[in-house]
Amino acid sequence: MNLKFSKTKNSIYIGAVLLFSSVVTAQDSIPTVTDNQVEPMEAVAEAAPVKKDSSINFKRIKLDGIAAVVGDYVILDSDIEKTLIDLKSQGASTEDITHCGLLGKLMEDRLYANQAVQDSILVSDDEVNATGDRQLQSLVQQIGSMDKVLKYYKKEDEASFREELYKINKLRMLSERMQQDIIKEIEITPEEVRQFFNKIPQDERPVFGAELEIAQITKEPEPSEEEKQKVVDKLNQIKADVEDNDASFSVKAILYSQDPGSKSKGGFYSITKETGFDKKFKDVAFSLKEGEVSEPFETTFGYHIIFIEKIRGQELDLRHILIQPEISQSVLDAAKAELDTIRKKIINEEFTFAEAALNFSDEKETKFDGGLLRNPVNFDSKFELTKMDPTLYNQVQNLKDNEITYPVLEQDQRGGAPKYKILKITNRYDEHVADFSKDYTKIQELALTEKKYNAIKKWMDKHIKDTYISVNDQNKDCEFANNWVKE
Repeated sequence: MNLKFSKTKNSIYIGAVLLFSSVVTAQDSIPTVTDNQVEPMEAVAEAAPVKKDSSINFKRIKLDGIAAVVGDYVILDSDIEKTLIDLKSQGASTEDITHCGLLGKLMEDRLYANQAVQDSILVSDDEVNATGDRQLQSLVQQIGSMDKVLKYYKKEDEASFREELYKINKLRMLSERMQQDIIKEIEITPEEVRQFFNKIPQDERPVFGAELEIAQITKEPEPSEEEKQKVVDKLNQIKADVEDNDASFSVKAILYSQDPGSKSKGGFYSITKETGFDKKFKDVAFSLKEGEVSEPFETTFGYHIIFIEKIRGQELDLRHILIQPEISQSVLDAAKAELDTIRKKIINEEFTFAEAALNFSDEKETKFDGGLLRNPVNFDSKFELTKMDPTLYNQVQNLKDNEITYPVLEQDQRGGAPKYKILKITNRYDEHVADFSKDYTKIQELALTEKKYNAIKKWMDKHIKDTYISVNDQNKDCEFANNWVKE
């Protein structure tokens, strides 16, 4: 597909590179781009004096050259080299990435950040420091201690490391918010989508891979009241041990929690009210004081207790323990048998799959839509085979038209209770050249992407003209995507 927005691939790829990404979690990754807010002058140092003819001369030694200046930001040659080294160290392919391409990306980031300050798009120190705190906590948990972290990254002390993280995060957050501000009000009309599609030459229209629409009916077995009480009693025992005997909540979480996302980290999460967690979980967390342990409470994932480690304004550092009540084999067998009966009745045409989903499925998100699954990427009903979740693909790959799977036991990867389900492929779409009526949603996404790209390009062209920019002589021959070298 030969579309304008495809030109941004390398820029987006480079921008996604993360400093320290081999040890930092995805939630709080640290970007590769270093922030050197030094005065726009060449870095030099004075060497020791050398005597000659009874007079003292000083030899000036160049330490690091300035590659470019964008507004109030300076980019050193070492910034470009370090970014490339980070890419290689993370196993990323650097075959198509050039010195000039990296410099152009670093200049884009600085232009966004510089204009964000001009437009009073601010990032508070508390917010930047909170991000750095989370990153350091994650690093300490993964590497073992602050001393090991400092040694790993060859930093002299924690204060200097925090200062470096502050600069990196401040630049990144300013840049991101400026970009969001540029495109925040951009929408696209059906007519614009039609015009976008019609201007693509017939032989250049995108090809969409084979896709499936899938429906399912689920039964979620319920544990007995006795099993629920056992879990509540266990959590109360842990709570008492922490409060009365100064037991480590972190150690208890590692020993007993069944949350796969936090168990190895001692139950740790850092959340705000906007974090996509269960509402009940957030309500309990934000009702607690620092150092307080909650009473046991229930969510769809099981029973929890929460310990508040630190409160930073609207952000909480917490640890939690999740324990799920045991579901007996007899209850699981009953759910499986019920689904098997439903399957047979659908095959015998006593009711349709959609009717069975509405009347018998325990999954509220799908039962009112005939059991139809939604793609979590774009909430469309179609799943492209090459991009489908491997677990789902394995469950339906051998299904023929109008065939229904036997009951399948599925463990919840997020930590919820297991469930049985039956699945059916309701529609198949072979690989095909884009069709406006059949692929409207995908074409709409492409059209919107191009419109945003054009808005950013227009913004970039304008502010390059209005901003002080200097590129050193060694880089002036670069073929930049933007007009950084002004005539």
